[in-house]
Amino acid sequence: MPSSSVNSQWAQNGVTVAGNHEWSDSGNQLQLPEGLFVNDDQTLVIADFGNHRIIKWKVGDKSGQVVAGDSCKGIQFCQLKWPTDVLIDKETDSLIICDQGNRRVVQLPRQSETSQGEILIDNITCRGLAMDHHRYLYVSDCKKHEVRRYQIGDKNGTLVAGSNGKGVGLNQLNFPSYLFVDQQQNVYISDKENHRVMKWNKDAK
Repeated sequence: MPSSSVNSQWAQNGVTVAGNHEWSDSGNQLQLPEGLFVNDDQTLVIADFGNHRIIKWKVGDKSGQVVAGDSCKGIQFCQLKWPTDVLIDKETDSLIICDQGNRRVVQLPRQSETSQGEILIDNITCRGLAMDHHRYLYVSDCKKHEVRRYQIGDKNGTLVAGSNGKGVGLNQLNFPSYLFVDQQQNVYISDKENHRVMKWNKDAK
């Protein structure tokens, strides 16, 4: 880790890397962006919630490229409705998308220009996604106030956090949103309506 002196100074301002302070459905703007994924080459993949699309944005580019959705909400695989999160499954080179408005998690090939895809999980009010190094998929359900872990192809999953009803207890969640899973498969959850971040250890009840 590089050292820093007591006289070190830090930049006081951030840098805009995608979009700007205005919203539209054009290629150089976003509308209510939600979750995002940063690929190994620093390319951003963004859930552009208000535009019902997933957009890819390369470092230094002034505009992004739509890779899923078409800025028109719908239920076909070429359409999304209020997407809230996205990640890249590197093993299959595909996008996994939390298509919240359609109550499903979908998988779409990154390189295909067709609408072919697969519903991984349906009838779920998904909010956030994460994948661990074993390729287990973690999904937050903001209506059931729980997080489940899925093997790809599994429709039911295994409960890893919540499911004790909505509440403020340490065994409860209230509108769980975005997720992070560490190397030990501990799950960190932005527990939105409880105004806190929770850590649930692997196999916690």
